[in-house]
Amino acid sequence: MSVRDGAIRSPRVALYARVSTRDKDQDPQLQLAAMREYVSARGWEATEYVDFAAAGDLAHRTAWSQLLDDARRRRIDRTLVWKLDRAFRSTLHALATLRDLDHVGVGFASLTQPELDTTSPTGRLVFTILAAVAEMERELIADRVREGMRQAARRGQRLGRPPVSERPGFAARWQLVRRELATAGLSRRQAARRLRIGTATFARMLAAEGAWDQGGTAPAGRARLRPPGAPPLLAGRRGAQNHGVRRRTAPGASGRLRPPGSSPR
Repeated sequence: MSVRDGAIRSPRVALYARVSTRDKDQDPQLQLAAMREYVSARGWEATEYVDFAAAGDLAHRTAWSQLLDDARRRRIDRTLVWKLDRAFRSTLHALATLRDLDHVGVGFASLTQPELDTTSPTGRLVFTILAAVAEMERELIADRVREGMRQAARRGQRLGRPPVSERPGFAARWQLVRRELATAGLSRRQAARRLRIGTATFARMLAAEGAWDQGGTAPAGRARLRPPGAPPLLAGRRGAQNHGVRRRTAPGASGRLRPPGSSPR
C-alpha cells in the first residue's frame, strides 16, 4: 500500500508486454493474463502497455517509451513484466533503465523471475550483482576491441574510416564532376555537393590531382585523398624514370657544399 495526502491507496502497477513482429505465433495476451492474475490477487491498480516490436527496436516501442514517461511523472509505482527480456535488449540496457526507475522511486519486478524485484532486499542484491556483471561485460568488450585493433595493425590493415575516393561509385562521379567543372561552369561548392563531400576535401583532391598531372607527388599528408584512377606513388628517380616521368635535379641536390661562384659538376 502507498500513502498519499494521508490516504492509503493501492500501488499503481504498469504491466508491460512485448512480442516481436517476426514471430506471428506470439500473443501478448499470454503474458498479460498471468500478470493480471498476479496483480488482481493483491488488489493493485494496473495499467497495461503493449508493444509489437523487436527488443532492440526502441524507435517502435512506443508503449515502453510511454511507460518510462509515466514513471518519470510519478504516475506509476511499480513495473511488472512477464520476463526480463520482454523489456530489455541487453544487460547494459537493463542496468541503465533500472537505475533510472530507482531514481524516481519506481520498483521493477519480473513475474517469472521473482528474485529480480527491486522493491525487496533480495532483489536489490540481484540488482547489485547485475551491475557488477554489466561492468565486467563492458571491460571485456573494450579488451576485445583493443586486441582486434592490435591484430589488424600487425596484419597491415588500415583502421578507421576509408577515404572518400574508395566509396562505391565515387570514381565515376569524380570524372563526371571534373568534366562539368571544366566545361559547364560548375562551381566548386556545387561539385562538392554532387560528390557529397566538403568543399575543403574537394579542394585538396583537386590539388592532389594537379600534382600528379604535372608529374609530381601529392601534397604532404594528403596521400589518402589520391584522386580515383591516379597512378601509385613513385619513390626516387629510378621509379620516376621507369614510368616515363622526367625529373630534373637542381644544382646542389647531392647535398654537397660548394664555394660561392663555383659551377656545378
